[in-house]
Amino acid sequence: MGGEPADRNSGNMRLLSLIAIVLAVASAAHAKTPAWTAPLTRDGVPDLQGVWTNASITTLTRPRWVTKLVFSPAEAAAFIKADPLLRHMNSDAAPSDPTRGAPAAGNDPGGYNAFWLDPGSNLGLVDGQYRTSWIVDTPDGQLPLSAQGKALVAQADAFAHRADTPTGPEDLEPWDRCLIASRGSGGPGMLNNLYNSNYEIVQTRNTVAIMVEMIHDVRLIPLFPGKAAAQAGHHPAAIQPWLGDSVGWWEGDTLVVETTQVNAEQGRAGPLYLTPQGRVTERFRRVSAQEIFYAFEVDDPAYYSHPWHAEMPLTSAKGQIYEYACHEGNYAMSDILAGTRAAEKPAASAVAAAR
Repeated sequence: MGGEPADRNSGNMRLLSLIAIVLAVASAAHAKTPAWTAPLTRDGVPDLQGVWTNASITTLTRPRWVTKLVFSPAEAAAFIKADPLLRHMNSDAAPSDPTRGAPAAGNDPGGYNAFWLDPGSNLGLVDGQYRTSWIVDTPDGQLPLSAQGKALVAQADAFAHRADTPTGPEDLEPWDRCLIASRGSGGPGMLNNLYNSNYEIVQTRNTVAIMVEMIHDVRLIPLFPGKAAAQAGHHPAAIQPWLGDSVGWWEGDTLVVETTQVNAEQGRAGPLYLTPQGRVTERFRRVSAQEIFYAFEVDDPAYYSHPWHAEMPLTSAKGQIYEYACHEGNYAMSDILAGTRAAEKPAASAVAAAR
């Protein structure tokens, strides 16, 4: 009996030693697992190249009835289940009735069916959080429009209504004329769309090229040795190209792209409203083999009461991007204008008869 406490103590010591060994091995194994680092190009900068997508049902601004930026997994699942666009797509995918016949004369048959839409089927995940908007720093997730900005947007909305009875192609929005991507997906910043939310990034020593699938735009961004040199590299203010004048530089592992002088018509049309004097600063940082963290800041006092930020993931996509030849076989423009001219004829005949 006298040796029992010693045996118990000896056993306890052996147990503690075993636990210590296990913890040490686990700690060593953890220490030997390096944090993920981005692959480098042969020029020694992070490699952003590949095909990426920002497809998601999260949009730039938050639905008015949602009161917070981040959803729990359960809230995200409920939101996705109730999403009207996804519900419409599911309904539209059901077999049609072959005996239904054509729509009644004069009725609007609607646009092309939901088969062609591909918005994504999930909310955007940023740092493991389900986001309800890409905008992160306004309480309601809306654009922080000033009073002047709201007036300018109202004017833009009035202009958009001219497309209902256009006198010429210029009365339609730029994307209806196949000039730039719709819904802001061409950038800056690069917003997700109802379909074709895909990009291909190609890097050289002096340039980053971003090919945008929608309308098939390509952003060519010259690279400079730092912010000051890049900002000095902007074109003269009188040059206001589609998608703006972009310059880039590296800050550590992050590609920074600053864009000014966005074409005035593009900036008016939105959905990211800008004047040529506005400034958009985009940041691209490779955070894993499958993801680029993408964020941008908008500063334009003509529209906004203060600068604002948005962020979203670009995730790796399989396959390649095919050309989106917007104008090939597209009879919409001539049909729209012909329809408007036909609608004007009765009124013109009435005026002529009155004379």
